[in-house]
Amino acid sequence: MKRFYLSGQRTFRNRGCEAIVRSTVNLLKDQFGDVEVLVPSVNIERDSAQWPDAADCGVRLVRAYLPPPTRYWVQLQSLPLPLIKRAGWPFPMPRWLRRQLESVDAVLAVGGDNYSLDYRIPTPIMSVDGWAMDMGKPVMLWGASVGPFEREPEFVGPVTRHLARMHFVAAGESMSHDYLIHKLGLRNVIRMAEPSFMLGKQPVDLKPFWPSGEGHVLGLNVSRMVERHKRRDKNVHAELEAFIRHAVKKHGLGVLLIPHADPLRDDAHGGDAEYMEPLLAQLADLGDAVKMMPNSFNAAQTKYVISYLRFFIGARAHPVIAALSSGVPTVSIAYSVKACGINRDLFGNQETVVQARNLSATRLKESLERLVQREDALRNLLEQRTVEWQLAARAATARISDCLC
Repeated sequence: MKRFYLSGQRTFRNRGCEAIVRSTVNLLKDQFGDVEVLVPSVNIERDSAQWPDAADCGVRLVRAYLPPPTRYWVQLQSLPLPLIKRAGWPFPMPRWLRRQLESVDAVLAVGGDNYSLDYRIPTPIMSVDGWAMDMGKPVMLWGASVGPFEREPEFVGPVTRHLARMHFVAAGESMSHDYLIHKLGLRNVIRMAEPSFMLGKQPVDLKPFWPSGEGHVLGLNVSRMVERHKRRDKNVHAELEAFIRHAVKKHGLGVLLIPHADPLRDDAHGGDAEYMEPLLAQLADLGDAVKMMPNSFNAAQTKYVISYLRFFIGARAHPVIAALSSGVPTVSIAYSVKACGINRDLFGNQETVVQARNLSATRLKESLERLVQREDALRNLLEQRTVEWQLAARAATARISDCLC
């Protein structure tokens, strides 16, 4: 039985991380039969509650590597000190982590966009992959968006050498693929779909939270990440409120707010639900036309909900992927390369992308009009592309076998 370690994974708080893990586990099972997959977690009890039958799928939740100095080191590396940016990760590998890595046949570096500067210089993430490679373990970056790193010029060299040591780098969209080959000059790059395109659905009862709307339901996901990239003169909630009122009154749509990065159930501090609650309150006069999905659903249940929408507009990458892979015409509110790359690959253009810095009620209205006008064509195209991407994900999984010979 083959055993794998999913580096870069720490919590299911973000349903996107959960979606990647679930999908990757299923791909590995399809390729290798019975497998054991070590999934790191900073809160094993909480993540177990979110995936109660994980053990039946061959998943073993294990202690994640997140030492206390992580936050301080990452902050230090953000300072304009070239030597620090080239320093890598200066802390030793603990014995318990060594035992975990020694027990596996290969390491898949998951996490979507861990290898980028979206969350500052990713040396803590790179440390585990580097240690595994030092031990002779095959390490593959798995269906990820990568870079760009030029905002930190001193870091480009170290991260390029690190990625070149991997058995292969599976880029999850074409913009990252082109960047890795043409900008960083890497030769170990392949293309695959972002793994969560393979996520299955788990049914839930829609009635308790489903909005009313003769024109069916539009799903909407926004998060604090949009605030980081907006123009200073824009009030995001005010723009979203104006847009939602337009969608309800002009198109007769119900609107369902969909949280996607949230702790399971009770503690919602800092999550999408907490961010969207004031917006829901501002729209209370619209009654049942605007509601919010509970934040108690896991990734597979959330995808089931999204699959029943007529349209979707989302900022988080993984609810967008859930919508696209369910054939739902979708607009991405983009604040990273991932959304732009996925849309370019699916549609050949950026017409269904609204940049977070340009977010406004007007742009959202224009985007919704395009979805309405091209609804049938978009659904047909998504059906075709989803089949192609699923085949690409399976082909990339087959490549892992070559690394284990």
